[in-house]
Amino acid sequence: MSDKRRSYESGHRPKFMVVVDKTPECARAVHFASRRVVRTGASMVMLAVVDPPDNFEWIGVGEAMIEEASEEAQKLLDAAAREARNAAGVEPEQVIRVGTRADEIMKLIQEDEDISFLVLGAGSSKEGPGPLVSTLGGRAAASFPVPIVIVPGGLTDEEIDALAG
Repeated sequence: MSDKRRSYESGHRPKFMVVVDKTPECARAVHFASRRVVRTGASMVMLAVVDPPDNFEWIGVGEAMIEEASEEAQKLLDAAAREARNAAGVEPEQVIRVGTRADEIMKLIQEDEDISFLVLGAGSSKEGPGPLVSTLGGRAAASFPVPIVIVPGGLTDEEIDALAG
């Protein structure tokens, strides 16, 4: 990975990357990123990560499990893409990866030098902001090559619209 992101060079547009999952807060992150994409003239990429099976004892079972999980991930991406279109008319790029979320997020950022911001939705329940926000928003945040934007899950569409510009 280079020390400089290409997103601000001539011919490149910055990208907002949203990690899509089953949490209700994910919709808040998608809405915020969609509004910022329109405001800044950027583009959007959505990432869904499929956890690899714990073991591959039976031939073909692990592959079938990954295929099934990938289909579920695609449904999540499709729903998130509808949210982006409804919120701001944005058509996001969709990516599915197999692996651990933190690793796959970092790999995609390293591969796509146009990614300029990572947008995460934070839980607003008493359980905390969620494991991904806790992990990436803590000590790991200092090692990321892009800013991490954390959107509180309790914000309304109107509040996000006002904040996103």
